[in-house]
Amino acid sequence: MSDAEVVISGLIVAVVGFGALARLLAVPYPVALVVGGALLGFVPGLPQIRLNPEVVLVVFLPPLLYGSGIYANFQDFRAARRWLALNAVPLVLVTMCAVAVVAHALIPDLPWAAAFVLGAIVSPTDPLAASPIMRRLGVPRRIVSVVEGEGLFNDATALVAYRVAVAAVVAGSFSLAHASLAFVAGSVGGIVIGLTVGWVAAAIRERLPDDQLNVTISLLTGYAAYLPADALGASGVLAAVSCGLYMGVRGPHTLAVRSRLQGFYVWDTVDFAVNAILFVLIGLQLRTVVDGLPSYAPGALAGYAAAVTAVVVITRLVWFFTTPYLMWAVDPSAAEDDREVGARGRLIVAWSGMRGAVSLAVALALPLNTDAGEAFPARDLIIFITFVVILFTLVVQGLSMPALIRRLGVRAADSEQEEDLRGRLAATKAALREIEALAEEDWTRDDAVDRLRAIYDYRKRRLASRAGKLDDGENYEDRSSAWQQMLQNVLAAQRDELLRLRDDGQLSNEASNRILRELDLEESRLET
Repeated sequence: MSDAEVVISGLIVAVVGFGALARLLAVPYPVALVVGGALLGFVPGLPQIRLNPEVVLVVFLPPLLYGSGIYANFQDFRAARRWLALNAVPLVLVTMCAVAVVAHALIPDLPWAAAFVLGAIVSPTDPLAASPIMRRLGVPRRIVSVVEGEGLFNDATALVAYRVAVAAVVAGSFSLAHASLAFVAGSVGGIVIGLTVGWVAAAIRERLPDDQLNVTISLLTGYAAYLPADALGASGVLAAVSCGLYMGVRGPHTLAVRSRLQGFYVWDTVDFAVNAILFVLIGLQLRTVVDGLPSYAPGALAGYAAAVTAVVVITRLVWFFTTPYLMWAVDPSAAEDDREVGARGRLIVAWSGMRGAVSLAVALALPLNTDAGEAFPARDLIIFITFVVILFTLVVQGLSMPALIRRLGVRAADSEQEEDLRGRLAATKAALREIEALAEEDWTRDDAVDRLRAIYDYRKRRLASRAGKLDDGENYEDRSSAWQQMLQNVLAAQRDELLRLRDDGQLSNEASNRILRELDLEESRLET
């Protein structure tokens, strides 16, 4: 078996095995995958894997950012725009500067430019590491949205700062005016390209009747936004995110039902698979990173890494308990934005600053030499410190976050359940109004209208009873549960008969699967 076959097989086994272990141990799956990958990297006889940074930045990152944009809570982003603006730009730059100051002071012969490179690398958070933990533990949606929004947008700031700092090391010069112009132009250009690609993709998908092609275009749209933006020097990150946000807003209005349904399940699987592979690959890099550090004393390495990690964590904690008060002093209306989050929510957001694949990828992408032909200062050390920061934030903060959330008692308020119920009730009332309008049409039949009206009228009464707007003297919930159990039994009988016909050769597998999917969709509606 070739090395490539061993690597591919190992990744598949690792993703499935460590993912199942994470579920069994009730720990966040990124933690289990990173630690498992790190241990797997030291197994004797296994080929050493070197993660190509282009694989992360060009192959993995665009679909992850685009998919996150599609299903992001855009309205929450708008409501928390002050928070996102502060966390996605100033916090990244403050973290970068704090790390640079400490690294320059502690590490002998580390030039300022290289120290800023390290700061830029470890400053962005991973948008997909903390949110699964928060969702599983029922953290309020507003807090989850703040964390996801910060992680989606701060990569753009960090990557621009990284490029400027690397250029200063390689070329030996730095221009603040040029850096500022590059940041603004790159951000605006990325957003424009992303929205343009989103508009074109939406126009094509709206006119495309084939569901498989429709979903395939969805999978490729992130690349269509990221690659041209990156090639033109704009922010590929913002291009992919803004394209996803555009499709998330426009798609539900225009895409066919089957395309939306298939797309949801496809993206749900793709998101987990790509993230799982990335976290395993991050863990596997530990062996490569350690092998590149023969000239440093273990004690010095531990001290440098611990100091930088402490700066990253403490800076974030200090930021979230100082800047809100400064913001309120400048703009008193900003206090309203913080009311839903609160001090306990800010502590959770501050502790959720996990680093991930983007930090490791840009660290590995550091050039080997400067323009003068000299070795890039402390390149191997920068990569090692980056890995330690990633490992600490994912493992220590990831494992402690559930206990912190439970200790603080931060749970989704009843208002979120009420919001969901209010939406269902409003949709049901709209259905009844449309049924009454259809009853006046010549092409509708009275018996069909009566049957449809009875279904939705009963649904409205059940939802109104659940919302406390109707006396539940008729036990609508009990009647609904009995009705749903009857339908589940009937659907199960249909499945059994279909499978019997298929197994006896009286029905093709294709036809049985098609009908089974329809039965599954019908049953999935019972849970609402």
